[in-house]
Amino acid sequence: MTTTTSQAYLTDADTFTDLLATPDADWSAASPCEGWSAADVVAHVVDTQRDFLAQRDADPGERPTGTPPEVWAAHDAVVRRLLGDDSFTATEYAGFFGPTTVGETLTRFYGFDLLVHQWDVARALGRDVTWDDAQMDRIDQALDGFGEHLYGEGVCRPALDVDADAPRQTRLLARMGRAA
Repeated sequence: MTTTTSQAYLTDADTFTDLLATPDADWSAASPCEGWSAADVVAHVVDTQRDFLAQRDADPGERPTGTPPEVWAAHDAVVRRLLGDDSFTATEYAGFFGPTTVGETLTRFYGFDLLVHQWDVARALGRDVTWDDAQMDRIDQALDGFGEHLYGEGVCRPALDVDADAPRQTRLLARMGRAA
C-alpha cells in the first residue's frame, strides 16, 4: 500500500524519469554541479539513495549498470517495491535532524534531492524545468530544515544575490547557489 507520503516521493521520481527519457541526451554534458556531468548527477542520486536504503537494512541488490536512464529505471523499481512495504516505510530511526521514518526521509529529503537534481540534469541536457508551487513549497521546506547545514560541505554552494522581486524559482535556485 502506498501512503500519501510515499506518493509524493513517487510523483517526484516520475518527473525525474520523464526527464531522463530525453532523446539523444548527451550524458557527458557538464551539469551545474561543479565537476559533474549529467550522468554523474544521475549516479549521485542513485548511489545516495542506495546507501540510505542499505543503512536501513534494505537490500537494494546489485548496483544497476547501463545508460543513466537504465540505471535509474532499475533503481526506481527497487525503491517502488520497498515503498510498497508499509512496515519498511514506517521504520523509525534517529535521523540527522531527529527521529524520523524511512518514508519521511525518502519523501522529504530524497524527493527534494530529485527535484533539485532534475533541474541540474535538465540544464546539462539543454532543457528547462519549471517547478510548480507545491514542488517549490517542498523545496523551501527542505531548505529551511537544513538550517545552518544548508551550506555545509556537499550540500549547497553559497547563496547568490538576486532581486527580491525575481520569480520564486529563481530565488530558490539562488538560495541553493544555482544561477537560473
